[in-house]
Parts: sequence; structure tokens; C-alpha cells
Amino acid sequence: MRGRTSIGARIYLAAALIVLYAPIFYLIVFSFNSGGTMNHFESFTLEHYGAVFEDTRLIVILLNTVLVALLSAFIATIIGTFGAIGIAGIRNKSLRKTMLSLNNVLIVSPDVVIGASFLLLFTAIGVQLGFASVLISHVAFSVPIVVLMVLPKLYEMKASLIDAARDLGATRRDVLTRVVLPMVRPGIFAGFFLALTYSLDDFAVTFFVTGNGFSTLSVEIYSMARTGISLTVNAISGLLFVITLAAVGGYYLITGRVRPAETEVARS
Repeated sequence: MRGRTSIGARIYLAAALIVLYAPIFYLIVFSFNSGGTMNHFESFTLEHYGAVFEDTRLIVILLNTVLVALLSAFIATIIGTFGAIGIAGIRNKSLRKTMLSLNNVLIVSPDVVIGASFLLLFTAIGVQLGFASVLISHVAFSVPIVVLMVLPKLYEMKASLIDAARDLGATRRDVLTRVVLPMVRPGIFAGFFLALTYSLDDFAVTFFVTGNGFSTLSVEIYSMARTGISLTVNAISGLLFVITLAAVGGYYLITGRVRPAETEVARS
């Protein structure tokens, strides 16, 4: 019975992965097509990728996208980590649940609502739409993600570790930097890379808050796709997919090295 259940689960997982990834790989395969359409694959070529790298404007947009993603993920990780520590330190259960609910509002809210809200806010306070508005918006919807990644690690941490550190004369700063942060480091890295991928892939929020002189890849791909199907769009999408895969791979590589260090901290 268990064998049948295992086989059924594997078939279901394989089917789910095919449905999710088949369109992406179909798009990437045709980015190497020498023909101008996605109806028939003629021969292998890199001309569409060459067109992307020859277009200075697209390169600038790609750099803008990566820069916004890295900065927003870094800032959101700092804010989210200390926010999670603050929420975990609240002793009043009702207040803690309230803070968690407020934290989750941006996650469960539709992206269109969030984008429109930020657009109205920036217009009301006179913030010019562009790099700053996109960065602030990405930080805002990334912070709750980091909080949710760090909180479970804080709950897993034994209170006796902090008590032992204080008994040994550690200051609050020492407890934070030598006990708390090393123990929750996997959650911090998970939050950073998840925020990074969310920022790279975001379209709805960015579409509302980007200005005429600033754009990201998601918004640019949407604009290009509206004018007609071009295999250059496939090439850009393929590059963005590779960047996202690199971010995920970096997360697993770093967390794989962090876990032994976490174990050493717990033993000491």
C-alpha cells in the first residue's frame, strides 16, 4: 500500500513539475530559434541573445532590475530580521498575534491593490516615480517575507542559550551578535534570497510605481510583448530565469555551509 502511495505521489509531483516548467522551457528553447516565430524551430542560433546584449537600453534595464532586487532584499532582510526578533520578544500573546496579522497583510493582499496604494501614496507626498519609488515598494512587500522566514528559527531556538550567555556576562549586543543571529542565520539567508526572487519576478507593483525614465525587466517584457511576439522577449525571459535559478542555487549553497556553523554554536 505504501509503495502504491509513493508511486502515486511521484507521478503527481512529476505532472505538477511538467505543468509548471514546460511553458518556461518551451519559451527558452525557442529563444535559440533562427526563425522569427514560435511556430516552427528552424535551426540553433544565438542572434536573439546577441540582440539583447547589443541593446544598451536593455542592458541598463537588466542592471536596474538586479540592483533594485539586491538593494531591496538587503534592506528588507535587515528590517525583517529585527522585526521578527521584536515580534518573538513580545510576551503578550494577543499583541503578538496582532503584529503577525499586520505583518501578513502585504502577503495576502493582491499585488494590484498594493501597487495602486503605493502609487496614491507617492503621488500624495510628492515622491517622484522612478528608482526610489520602486525600491521602497519592493522593500515594503519583502519585509513580511523575511519576518516569516526568520520567526520559525527564533521559535526553535532554546531560551536556555540566551540565559546561559547572560549568566556568563554577555551584554545585549553580545547575545544578539553571538547567539541569536548565528542561530537564525539560515532563516535570514532564506528571507534574503526569497525577497530577491520576489523582487526579480514582480510585475504588478512595479508597473504602478515605475516612472517614464526607469523600468525593470518585467515591465519591459510586458511592453515588448504587447507590440507583438518577438524572440528577443524569449531571450530576455530566459536570462531572467537563469538569474532566478542562480539566486535559488546560491541560497542552497550558502545554507548548506551555514548549518554546520549553526550546529557548532548550539554545541558551544
